[in-house]
Amino acid sequence: MTVQGRVLSLAVQAALSGATGRSCGYGAAPATADKPTGNTVPYTVLYPQGGTASGPPFGESEGDGRIVYQVTSIGTTAEQVEWMADKVRIAVFGKLPKGGYATPIVAAGHTVIGRELDKEDGAAVANGVYSYLTRIILHVTTPDS
Repeated sequence: MTVQGRVLSLAVQAALSGATGRSCGYGAAPATADKPTGNTVPYTVLYPQGGTASGPPFGESEGDGRIVYQVTSIGTTAEQVEWMADKVRIAVFGKLPKGGYATPIVAAGHTVIGRELDKEDGAAVANGVYSYLTRIILHVTTPDS
């Protein structure tokens, strides 16, 4: 199977919400009904940025991909937005004492085999709303089932 962006994005969104304890919107601010905290600040927004895929040879069914995401943390103060960005970084890159990632990213038919920090733009403010941009890269494979 080829890498399915929507399936992976929903898995990343769920992992961020679960690990940070704050809502994460998918391309837009979270809705009032979104779990766990609705659109109450602070929250994050996940923006898929595309990626590259490498196709399997000779018609095999598995595929690999390098998928880029921007996670924008939103807050009302510089301290709050930096705290939220720290929670995102811990959620994505935090490790267990015996190895492996503390927060699994579980996407049906996909296995996340690597994670890296691409870029952080730090805190910015516009009209009293603070944002902090973090770009992450996930390396994914779709093993034969």
